[in-house]
Amino acid sequence: MLPKLILAATLGLAAQVLAAEPSAEEYHVKGAYLLNFAKFVDWPEQVFKSPGDPIVLCIAGQNPFGPGLERAAKDTVVASRSVSVREVSDPQQASQCQILFVSSAERKRARTLLQALQTTSVLTVGEWDGFIASGGVINFKVEDEKVRIEINTASAERAKLRISAKLLSLAQAGKH
Repeated sequence: MLPKLILAATLGLAAQVLAAEPSAEEYHVKGAYLLNFAKFVDWPEQVFKSPGDPIVLCIAGQNPFGPGLERAAKDTVVASRSVSVREVSDPQQASQCQILFVSSAERKRARTLLQALQTTSVLTVGEWDGFIASGGVINFKVEDEKVRIEINTASAERAKLRISAKLLSLAQAGKH
């Protein structure tokens, strides 16, 4: 029960801080979610070549988070793994990530990217209606000035990702 409360407090407080400048604050909250997703998702063992490999969080296209996400990632350790942030521009690079954020600016390329990643264990995260229907795993939605998440469990299963019940309990049911 305590870990669920900590998760809810961490994500819940972050989700409620959307304020005066929505885009900067919104991406601050989404960045916090991305880093926390690593704590509540299990990847197949073969995804990592060695126990010391970092969890690689990638941004497809232009980075809407600025340097704040990289600074926060430097202080994040998940199951003895550091977290590194990279920008990627093609499916080959994206296939080397554990978490891939696809911003709404990349919407036109998203379907191709998601199709190329169908046989990989990449946690794909987007931010527009239709993302999870296109095969993405997690989608951010802003409702009532709060960042919420939807999870497509079928896409997670296809990617061989195990999403903790704690994270699933915070999500809205995805339309897929």
